[in-house]
Amino acid sequence: MTLVPPMMTLDALAVGQSGTVLHITPHTAGQTEDGVDLARRLMELGFVPGERIRMLKRGIPGGDPLAIKVGNATFALRRFEAALITIQPLLQPE
Repeated sequence: MTLVPPMMTLDALAVGQSGTVLHITPHTAGQTEDGVDLARRLMELGFVPGERIRMLKRGIPGGDPLAIKVGNATFALRRFEAALITIQPLLQPE
């Protein structure tokens, strides 16, 4: 029997855990960052379906920003940005 972990958003991933990007959720109309669509910007950074990611660290206090490794690059994301990214967490070896 194969166990498949449930889908979750990147902001809920534990430090040290890895996952695979499944989907970027477009934010609601009118919410832009300096005129640039946030979902498109995340995809341009490498958060594309199928890409493996790893949560490196959470900022203190409040857990902002998040340090995320994508491929060979590391990015700092705000929690609301990470919440737009749906991932499939990888099962941790026992």
